[in-house]
Amino acid sequence: MQRESMEYDVIIVGAGPAGLSAAIRLKQQAPERTVCLLEKGSEIGAHILSGAVFESRALDELFPDWSSMQAPLHTKVSEDQLFYFTGSQSAHKVPSMLAPFTLNNHGNYIISLGNLCRWLGEQADALGVEIFPGFCAQEVLVNGDNVVYGVATGDMGLDKNGNQKPSFEPGIELHAPYTIFAEGCRGHLGKELIQHYALDEGREPQHYALGIKEIWKVASDKHRQGLVLHSAGWPLNESGSHGGGFLYHLEDNQVAVGLVVDLNYTNPYVSPYDEFQRFKLHPKIRHYLEGAERTAYGARAISKGGLQSQPKMSFPGGLLIGDDAGTLNFAKIKGSHTAMKSGMLAADCIVEAWSKPSTTQTNLPYAKHYKKSWAWREIHQQRNFGPALRRWGSVWGAVYSFVDLNLCRGRLPWTLNNRQADHSVLRPKQECQPPAYPKPDGKLSFDKLSSVYLSNTNHEEDQPCHLQLLNAQLPLASHLERWDEPAQRYCPAGVYEFVENDGKKEFRINAQNCVHCKTCDIKDPSQNIRWVAPEGGGGPNYPNM
Repeated sequence: MQRESMEYDVIIVGAGPAGLSAAIRLKQQAPERTVCLLEKGSEIGAHILSGAVFESRALDELFPDWSSMQAPLHTKVSEDQLFYFTGSQSAHKVPSMLAPFTLNNHGNYIISLGNLCRWLGEQADALGVEIFPGFCAQEVLVNGDNVVYGVATGDMGLDKNGNQKPSFEPGIELHAPYTIFAEGCRGHLGKELIQHYALDEGREPQHYALGIKEIWKVASDKHRQGLVLHSAGWPLNESGSHGGGFLYHLEDNQVAVGLVVDLNYTNPYVSPYDEFQRFKLHPKIRHYLEGAERTAYGARAISKGGLQSQPKMSFPGGLLIGDDAGTLNFAKIKGSHTAMKSGMLAADCIVEAWSKPSTTQTNLPYAKHYKKSWAWREIHQQRNFGPALRRWGSVWGAVYSFVDLNLCRGRLPWTLNNRQADHSVLRPKQECQPPAYPKPDGKLSFDKLSSVYLSNTNHEEDQPCHLQLLNAQLPLASHLERWDEPAQRYCPAGVYEFVENDGKKEFRINAQNCVHCKTCDIKDPSQNIRWVAPEGGGGPNYPNM
């Protein structure tokens, strides 16, 4: 069946902060050009999840008058607190003078990134960007000259066997001289492009963390609007894992609480979700949550490899931006401002190409624009933060980072490396001890399915599974024996499980639970799970994450 097609000047895949900023910047500079923005979520913001402490630098450039335009930046940071949790009941407060300067949030805002994206979507729409929520880009279109000329959206109305249902609607092709991919962390099309064009040649493997977050409505006498609390140490240090916790006080008695778990952990029995449940039981956290109401839950992987892991961001006919290209600054635990800047640079690059006949689809000067930007300088300055923590742990890694960042401002004449991919480090189960995870109490800690319910996740059940096993027998053949199948623990949504069937263990994929975090695509030790976009509009529907 031949698909219908539509023509644009630029196509953007993904309506996160990077894609929206690119669309807005394009229309600000070239209002006569046609720009199409595809978003797989049911609406803009539905799949957006971040902490989020927001640095407004890129927004200041995009909309200098954003405050009078009623952008949803309502809570300015009033206080930073950094703790090292030495155990389940104890903690040491780190003096501000000893904390990495990257964790100084003076002048920043505690926000819902989803709500900011909704606001950016309104601005893009007002400028004439054609926005299509609920449409997944499923295929990159490449011509005979190896140049990308657009994308195709997925077919709608297929059953689980790939047969057409009465509701079937074929996908459409969207054609453009330039296509920008802004899918966020581990975008499935970005992953294909990196492989197809060898964009990661000479780079280190990308590294990742899983961020798990909840929103709570707390008592007025416990709410401290503007307080930002970060932690390191317990519970992750018990298993030799890395990462840290956060607790942010927003407006309206809301608190965002979460745990970021680096996905280079080695113990196959580690469950990031259960580590988060333990984290909430620490006195420094439970003080705020006791008697409060949990209102939202979500999870999302983040790219944390930094400069050493960034692929080449341009290829014939297009660009990778934002977390698709790994622009998050892990030392700041922030990526929205750098993602937005990467999108604005992409727009500038394309506008320049339109004005210079010598610039073609195959020689977009994005690297030149990016390396001259403050985003590149910032990530370069803080490039050694993540590798230092990985090499020397949260204590000595923090000591190194203090010297590198606070004293030398990132000017030390070397770059630390981390060349071991996150999926390759799991040790055999016989060498590891399962952590002691307490049963959920239903007050501060909860089971996975009740949490997924709060994420408003929904998929059409009778559709092809978007979690594809490249070898259907592999989980039973070797993973169970070597690692006790870690997928049943690293997934924060209860997607993967073993069930008894006629006395035999059967590996089951509950794809309807998937919150699109991409952890399975990242951490599976055999790289046997391939995440692709499901039918358009499926997945979580986060109201204010």
